[in-house]
Amino acid sequence: MRIVGIGEILWDVFEDSEKLGGAPLNFSVHASRLGHEVTFVSAVGDDRRGRTALARVAELGLSTEFIQVAPKLATGMVSVRLDSTGQPDFTIHRPAAYDALRLAPAEIRRLAAIEADWLYYGTLHQADAAGREETRKLAAALPGARKFYDINLRRDSFTRELVAELMATANVVKLNDDEAAAIDSMFGSPHRSIEEFTEFWSAKFGWSALAVTRGSRGCAIRIGADYAEPPGYAVKIADTVGAGDAFAAAFLHGLGQGWDAARSGDFANRVGAVVASRPGGVPMWRMEDCRELE
Repeated sequence: MRIVGIGEILWDVFEDSEKLGGAPLNFSVHASRLGHEVTFVSAVGDDRRGRTALARVAELGLSTEFIQVAPKLATGMVSVRLDSTGQPDFTIHRPAAYDALRLAPAEIRRLAAIEADWLYYGTLHQADAAGREETRKLAAALPGARKFYDINLRRDSFTRELVAELMATANVVKLNDDEAAAIDSMFGSPHRSIEEFTEFWSAKFGWSALAVTRGSRGCAIRIGADYAEPPGYAVKIADTVGAGDAFAAAFLHGLGQGWDAARSGDFANRVGAVVASRPGGVPMWRMEDCRELE
């Protein structure tokens, strides 16, 4: 599959280290490792973190052609605090260089020539009005691309109106169980079960597929009328940063392979678990690592 991802590239700053991340970048790296042709669109600052990010992206196997350099803003960063179970709490520092992304007509033409099958986006980058406009421009240039929306709600970085708009324009959606509860609360549509949640929202917006990650409990997957709740895998958690992005890439891979809900969810659970067992959002992993989980 040909995939274009747009959004934030940033540094996850832990107490003792910094690791390159950002959900769209993490997703793009994992999708590339699964064998797909991935183009990543973002911006970094003209600073040490920006130069290091460009070098690291290239090392991770992605092209930097569409990662712009914004001279007046710092490369994005997020302060990350992990709780006792490895769950992260994020403090996002903005404005950041990725907010300065502006696609020129020549870049739009080059991106259109990719004829992508999928356009991936999240919420954070589009919380800035200019970021939302750039994503709209890109979507218009890729009329044949289906839209994968990874909700990824971050504190103080979304509005009800923005989330409603992004859900309405998506073809496939991924979110976690806390975000599912937030969506129900935001729109006044409480559901008695996760299955009922997936059925209601998929029907409301005509999504072809929906995934809800549930931590150690696995996930809930709906692909059309096909529904499954594949169980999770017990691993020793290093941190969960990037695990959901790896899950998203694996879920999209399963859709591309034409797998059913149970198989797609199980594979995505495996990939997410392996990534959660290793520090950082884009640790190295192999397909063999996923097969070995029990």
